[in-house]
Amino acid sequence: MRFRSLFTRSSASALTVLLALCVLAGVWGCRKSGDADEALATVNGKKILRSEVDKYYKNQTANSPAQPEAEQSDSLKLQIVRQLIDDEIMMQRAAKLNLNATDEEIDTKLNELKAPYTKEEFDKRLKDKNLTVEDLKNELRRNETVQKVLNKEINSKINISDKDISDYYNAHKAEFNLIEPQYHLAHIMVTNQPSPSVRNLKNSKAQSEPEARKKIEQLHTNLESNEDFATLAMNYSEDPDTASNGGDMGFWPESALKQLGAPGQSIMNLRPGQMSIVLPVTAPGSKSVSGYQIVKLIGKEEAGQREINDPRVQQNIREQLRQRREQLLKAAYYEALHNDARIENYLAENILKNTSK
Repeated sequence: MRFRSLFTRSSASALTVLLALCVLAGVWGCRKSGDADEALATVNGKKILRSEVDKYYKNQTANSPAQPEAEQSDSLKLQIVRQLIDDEIMMQRAAKLNLNATDEEIDTKLNELKAPYTKEEFDKRLKDKNLTVEDLKNELRRNETVQKVLNKEINSKINISDKDISDYYNAHKAEFNLIEPQYHLAHIMVTNQPSPSVRNLKNSKAQSEPEARKKIEQLHTNLESNEDFATLAMNYSEDPDTASNGGDMGFWPESALKQLGAPGQSIMNLRPGQMSIVLPVTAPGSKSVSGYQIVKLIGKEEAGQREINDPRVQQNIREQLRQRREQLLKAAYYEALHNDARIENYLAENILKNTSK
């Protein structure tokens, strides 16, 4: 993703991400003739009902401009049922290991999600997704339980040795040779485009040019009063790619900043920890202003080779190797659990049967 493209986008919240997880498995609608209590699959005798999938579908497609066509719908149905099968397998595994999430853990997670909102704001977000508090608690319980199993069965068994790090570095030494300076940036962005909703923690969205200018200037004033940059970004930034992680844009090469002209030069002139003045946001290939932003320089990496004794290099390698092993072991773990389970996927059978007619 190019640096310039981040100057044209708009923001996301932690609750929205979780609500998306709540409906991850549900992207399909029921046929009118379907029985809500009909089992679309079973896992060791435990039914996955049509009604459950219908609920997920309605949440996921509530704001879709058009419903999926027949083949798309069937494909999405299969994905959902597979996800629900995986979840049920893990829940049954958790029960055997006595790793089910407790009520106290779920209440803690729920309170964390509620914290940035008033009761009215939180209830409205649930209502917009056709979810109840109980639906959300059930999904939190499932997510927390699955993570407990993965932590015990997978993550706790991953060990990255010094030799692993050394071997990786020697094989990928060129990756740690910066050919030009890199700037670690964060930003708070506001757009002047009208929108019915936005997904930062405060659901804050400027609807016009005057509103956008007023909002960004107030945020700049707040920052000058030493308010936390990351917190303000999560609460008010309108960039969906960065708001949820405090506005962090990652590292960007000096050449990308130079392409931005005067705004890029002003960013390069910053010292680590400093923030820019209010900068205009323009669409690629256009001079028209679509919003404003404030950029903070978190840190700068000079060009040159990074050696293996650099703690940041070691941490980077360790994280990469851990993620790779976690993904591999997780995939193998799910397959092994599938092999041990009695699974019936009636939806898949019906799709094949109907296709052959």
